[in-house]
Amino acid sequence: MITYSTDGVKMPKIKKRETTAWIKAVAATYNRRIGEVGYMFVDDEKILEVNNEYLGHDYYTDVITFDYDEGDIVNGDIVISLDTVRTNAEKFGKVYEDELHRVIIHGILHLCGLKDKAPGEREQMEAAENKALALRLELLSRKG
Repeated sequence: MITYSTDGVKMPKIKKRETTAWIKAVAATYNRRIGEVGYMFVDDEKILEVNNEYLGHDYYTDVITFDYDEGDIVNGDIVISLDTVRTNAEKFGKVYEDELHRVIIHGILHLCGLKDKAPGEREQMEAAENKALALRLELLSRKG
């Protein structure tokens, strides 16, 4: 089950049923199934607090993923700063909704085992994000 909640911000305008189906489809491409995944949408101050408290990092970020996977079952919490998503969309000339979906799937890709810290991993992550975003568009076009 995938849940969506907020802390200090309004719920972003995402279509939860479509987003959940897309997330499950992406996980399936990695031979994984979705167990319990919780999305928490927050502001910059809250993500800084989470980053400090749980990771010891003193900086803003767009997404933090907490992995509770069990075998091929994807379980975790994904915290997303809508402020940073908006800032990054502007900085990189992207549409806010597209950047939000990129960050939403970025957390799932981490839960499916992808990393983005070592040399070469960032490029692999970006390629996986692009593939997942293309799948989202394909699913939406099939829907009608």
